[in-house]
Amino acid sequence: MGSTIASLLTDEGHQPVVLDNLVTGRREFTEGRPFYEGDIADGTLVDRIFAEHPDIEAVVDCAALIVVPDSVADPLGYHHANVAKGIEFLGHLARNGCVRVLFSSSASIYRTSEDFTVDEDSAIEPLSPYARTKAIFEDVLRDIAASGQLRVISLRYFNPIGADPELRTGLQIRKPTHALGKMIDTHHAGERFTITGTDYPTRDGSGIRDYVHVWDLAHAHLRALLRFDAVTADGGYQVINLGTGTGTTVRELVTAFENVIAGPLATIETDRRPGDSAGAYTRSTRALDLLGWKPERSIEDGIRDSLRWYAERDTVIGAPVSHPA
Repeated sequence: MGSTIASLLTDEGHQPVVLDNLVTGRREFTEGRPFYEGDIADGTLVDRIFAEHPDIEAVVDCAALIVVPDSVADPLGYHHANVAKGIEFLGHLARNGCVRVLFSSSASIYRTSEDFTVDEDSAIEPLSPYARTKAIFEDVLRDIAASGQLRVISLRYFNPIGADPELRTGLQIRKPTHALGKMIDTHHAGERFTITGTDYPTRDGSGIRDYVHVWDLAHAHLRALLRFDAVTADGGYQVINLGTGTGTTVRELVTAFENVIAGPLATIETDRRPGDSAGAYTRSTRALDLLGWKPERSIEDGIRDSLRWYAERDTVIGAPVSHPA
């Protein structure tokens, strides 16, 4: 997500400065822009970045581990990376006089409602360690904003799909855990896609999500940066949902995928994964009201761009290296 935002900012005449430890990021995605390899908790490095780029006006914080099953297996690692290091980073920003923080949060923090819709005032009930790290860090940000030390916009993503339409960036993880990534992998491997959980109280029993194109999400970040001071004028802290407002079940996503590939996708059903929830989609208009933003791309657009990226990925980031047994 961060590399896609950086590409759009560059397209629009802004200069992103990238800090990435490359745990999941790719060096190829940083080409052509100032890049510092390192950790957000490294105060000396953050100080150097601000010394060398004193005109930085805002920080987009996309740094996080995000795989739900991994967070269940390693909650300590997730809280350390997403909360402890994040707090250290905020201290480094405050020390360098950077008061604008745009935080990549998650709609996974919401409690599932009876109709699966949520807005920014809906109850919070994260069901996985990953989601809890996002909810906890939002509390930290809210407290710091209330003190006047920082001004913050938390953008609660729903479910990103797709790729940069120009295929400069896309999903870099070769074994993704999210639904569309797994569909693409199993389709190309000639295997069956696993629908995890079929007993949810949704219209067809499968989980329901709000799938939003990453390029639309990038545009929301641009709008938030351009309108930052106005959006945070009342209290210094604002939360905004980023979704399409349409709920799509996993079975419906399979159907959309089949429509795009013009053929069937073999499936198999199994139990829910640890930490998974029935899901939700946004009913909020806050993104439109405050940012003037609404998504323009469809689920089918996201599937097509994801398939295009899959076909070109190895030419952008290199083929995987095979190691002898």
